[in-house]
Amino acid sequence: MQPSIFESRGRPCGRLLVPAGVLAYRCDNSSLLNLMDALDNEEMLLVLQQSLTQKRVLIVDRHPPARESLRVMLSALGVAAVHGAGNSAEVIRQVKSHRFDIVLSDFILEDGRDGQQLLEELRHAHLIPLATVYMIITGERGYNNVVALAELAPDDYLIKPFTAEQLQQRLVRCIYKKHVLRRIYEQIERGALQEAIAACDRVVQQQPAYLFDALRFKGELLHSLGRTKEAEEVYRRVLEGRVVPWAKMGLAAALKERGALDEAEKLASQITVEAPEFLAAYDFLAAVHEARGRLDEAQTALQRAAQVSPNNTMRQRLVGDIAVRTGDLLAAEKAYGKVLERHRGSSLKTVDDFANLARVLVDRGDSAASRRVLTELRRDWRGDKLAELAALATESRCAQADGEGAKARQLAEQALALQEQVTAEAASRGRPVSQRVVVDLAHACFATGNTDAGKSLIRQVAAENNEDQHLLGQIDQVFAKTGHADAGKELMEQVSREIVELNNQGVMAARSGDFEGSVKLLIQAADQVPSLQFLINAAKAIFTLLDRKGWDPDMAARGWQYLQRAQQKDRKSPKVASARELYSTVARKYGVAETDQRH
Repeated sequence: MQPSIFESRGRPCGRLLVPAGVLAYRCDNSSLLNLMDALDNEEMLLVLQQSLTQKRVLIVDRHPPARESLRVMLSALGVAAVHGAGNSAEVIRQVKSHRFDIVLSDFILEDGRDGQQLLEELRHAHLIPLATVYMIITGERGYNNVVALAELAPDDYLIKPFTAEQLQQRLVRCIYKKHVLRRIYEQIERGALQEAIAACDRVVQQQPAYLFDALRFKGELLHSLGRTKEAEEVYRRVLEGRVVPWAKMGLAAALKERGALDEAEKLASQITVEAPEFLAAYDFLAAVHEARGRLDEAQTALQRAAQVSPNNTMRQRLVGDIAVRTGDLLAAEKAYGKVLERHRGSSLKTVDDFANLARVLVDRGDSAASRRVLTELRRDWRGDKLAELAALATESRCAQADGEGAKARQLAEQALALQEQVTAEAASRGRPVSQRVVVDLAHACFATGNTDAGKSLIRQVAAENNEDQHLLGQIDQVFAKTGHADAGKELMEQVSREIVELNNQGVMAARSGDFEGSVKLLIQAADQVPSLQFLINAAKAIFTLLDRKGWDPDMAARGWQYLQRAQQKDRKSPKVASARELYSTVARKYGVAETDQRH
């Protein structure tokens, strides 16, 4: 092996040259952090090399000889704790059993899936911490593949072939960056976002080489807390020194949040010209177009990004959703089909993936193809009542489309009976019921003449999801396709009025200083209509009362429950993050440990 590029003057220690004073040091992951803080840059590189010997590494490659070759290469670098996996299922088992410091994943896996899917799944399920280095190793050099990889932002990707020295260099660089940013990661994973922002400020002051990494985190954290003006200032500061797509994108998002849509749209459009590989800009433009009612333009923007990175399933879902609303059912079928194809065998698959595709197929007049999807749904989700509910609701629509009215009514009645069981079980387990499936059931009820049941279902869904434009769009489609457009419009307007009235009662009580009365009213509203806004309002009212009146474990637990239900609806909502931060602040005030906050 050629001498390491990081070799320097000093005394030898195995294959590495280390400075005097570091020679006797045997690094473990806990004490290493303290030592690293005290070293200069040259010494730091050497210690980082030595730290590799203490890392636990997972190699993911479908070919055993390739895994062995990489293991030998790591062994030459002093890495002893090396595990291997050939497919995603084995990876999932391994990461649940061990905490890995480094994951080295090939792009193509044994089960036909790829490293992009695997990373998406691991992050979605929170199976690897932020501190874990995730590097994709690939022979892919095509523009689309590289862009797709970059979109999920692994810590690095290495193009085959490569040398041990190149691997060492990349790993050392990633490990050091993880070390610098570790306090930010720790606070984010604790949910202590204000402390995470403070950690960003310390990196800015102490580690100027990672200034932009820290500012990027800070901007995102501020935005997630709804502090958009401060986030805007951060992004403008970055852009004063360096024009980077993510800063422009962050600024655009902050501007959109405070209603400056023209300026936000202009910035995002600039990004698509200056950095066409930055696909988040197309997603953002789609959201702006949608907010302005320009659904065709929203679809075009999403499809442009999907052409470059076709395996991004979250975007494909959005393409399908918007295509349904524009009436482009062929595009919707292709998008939903892509999602289902990518999620086969994955923990990311949902009943909705099947229901979306089956729904579009019956809308296109292909009830036979819809039934085939339902057969697959039942097979993959055998014994799952929600899956059976989805199958019965869409099967009823298939029967109605085929002129089998009596069968359609029978299936709809079966689905209604099952829906009561599904709802009761979900409530007992604290799990949400797919609202799209409930709307499908309402569609089946309207189509088979059970208008009262259909209206009742729609009323509840609309009240609980009044901020979900795609779901509301699906409801509009139901009314239009079943000949109830006018009645549907009247019903939706009535629901909106009721929501506003319920919310205003609690808010006005709070403004008058009657915090206990406000809590009572907002709890009533959240229990009656568990929408995102009502759940957050109730949670924040409870936390504010605790702050003023003192800690009450039972009341705190209730507020936490509302917060968790809100998070299930929208994990990324700034309102959810703000409520969580308020809870953490009040809990700390009364000396409640972080581990106690969930009980």
